Amino acid sequence: MQREEFVQQLWLDYIHQHPDLGALRLWPVDATAEYLALLTLDHGPWCMDALIPNLARLGYRPGQHHAMADRGLLVTLLSPPDDGPWLILAELQMGTLSREHRQRLASLTSLAPQADRRGQNLLCRGRPWPMPDWDTYQALCQAHPLAGLLSVNGPRLHHAGFDCQRLGQSLSTLDARMTDLGFVGSSDNHHNVFPVSPLLDYRFYPACSRRLPFADGDEHRIESGGLALVQKSVSANQERAVELLLPHHTRCEVS
Repeated sequence: MQREEFVQQLWLDYIHQHPDLGALRLWPVDATAEYLALLTLDHGPWCMDALIPNLARLGYRPGQHHAMADRGLLVTLLSPPDDGPWLILAELQMGTLSREHRQRLASLTSLAPQADRRGQNLLCRGRPWPMPDWDTYQALCQAHPLAGLLSVNGPRLHHAGFDCQRLGQSLSTLDARMTDLGFVGSSDNHHNVFPVSPLLDYRFYPACSRRLPFADGDEHRIESGGLALVQKSVSANQERAVELLLPHHTRCEVS
């Protein structure tokens, strides 16, 4: 697999999940995202240590590492060899869950077929294990929202982030247009998937909820992912916006 094919598969899977976001025409269709935020878990072939070598073979270079103990997350930023979107790989630490919830999530992942545990496209082939039942999903959500999300989504793209400066429009203008289309953005830098640095202005827009069939045949609507807009608060530097996205105090060294 080539990197361009990998990004295309990520994007196609993303807009298949969120057709409402795929239908947006507030900027050119071929505009490049600033970053793609991928959510995975520290288990089996989907752990960060197993995924990063595959991503490196596609040309991505691991850079900043961030530890967020209060979220139970480790995060690595990976830069492309060109001006394309960076990857933000966020890994849920299953050890932060209680034993009962950790076992529930591990039991689900153990049902993934061997064929879905191999290859370079583990992040863009959808949920590799069976759908949980509604009670399991709710219990995992209560234990950790991302544990519930991973149980129904599998490891995959959670949201795409766009840099307003690269889109040629201000965040306030795009935010107003998103609001007109019914997308209500959150500017809370502390309570989204991961905390966001004060060096950026940030809005996260949840995608429309989807009705999904659970293991017992019942259907329920859930939210899973969205879209982010970012804009540098200080523009007197040459760094990409994504390099300023996560708070500096969460930086860590990984040996």
